[in-house]
Amino acid sequence: MNTEMYQTPMEVAVYQLHNFNISFFSSLLGGDVVSVKLDNSASGASVVAIDNKIEQAMDLVKNHLMYAVREEVEILKEQIRELVEKNSQLERENTLLKTLASPEQLEKFQSRLSPEEPAPEAPQAPEAPGGSAV
Repeated sequence: MNTEMYQTPMEVAVYQLHNFNISFFSSLLGGDVVSVKLDNSASGASVVAIDNKIEQAMDLVKNHLMYAVREEVEILKEQIRELVEKNSQLERENTLLKTLASPEQLEKFQSRLSPEEPAPEAPQAPEAPGGSAV
């Protein structure tokens, strides 16, 4: 099976499901080759046996898919936890930087972010007699 193009267990499981055939089912069920008689002499017992094998194979496929889905859900939950943690950390860092920055630095930063939008009015420091607001 060529699964290099599939990235997640779910994609592999769907690929496998679409490509199942009777020989694969029989190999999953212990190597017994399922033989179907083409004449009308097949007894009800052999039809039931085949139906049972198919049902077992379908249960196996369902279990495999459920496992793959659960695994994928756990991976996604962990990624969400990591992203929420990273977002929270960045928000705290952003708040700290805003409190430590001077009004001039904030204005300069705002002008770099959105040059087409006017920067919010920052409180102006009174100008010193020497002409510098430093």
